[in-house]
Amino acid sequence: MIALIQRASAARVTIDGEDVGAIGSGLVALVAVEPNDTEASAERMLDRLLGYRVFADSAGRMNRSLGETGGGLLLVPQFTLAADTRKGMRPSFSGSASPEHGAALFDWLVRRAGQRHKPVASGRFGADMQVSLTNDGPVTFWLEARGQ
Repeated sequence: MIALIQRASAARVTIDGEDVGAIGSGLVALVAVEPNDTEASAERMLDRLLGYRVFADSAGRMNRSLGETGGGLLLVPQFTLAADTRKGMRPSFSGSASPEHGAALFDWLVRRAGQRHKPVASGRFGADMQVSLTNDGPVTFWLEARGQ
């Protein structure tokens, strides 16, 4: 599983002109499911999303996690993160999970995140989404939790 995370002061996902998920200060995670990913790798990714220290402490150092700050988590399915772009001029999506597996595991991740953290919002797997965010910093990291 891959997640591109961005610390945000605000973010939202819109589908057909309707806001379907929004957060204030927190993390936006663009999430790609890979073929060998399981609930165990999704749980490990969630551990990383909630525990990764990207928020400032009293000294201004990135030393606090989303779990500590209580900020929002916006999960957005983004299968294109698993694309192979090493050659040619067109990406290959052979590294992405099947739509069925990707949707099931992404939905599991959203449910599990809601059990462990509040607030959690999400986009919708397979939908044409518009994602708006104000990247705070800017702070952006690439996280991985391979099929474990």
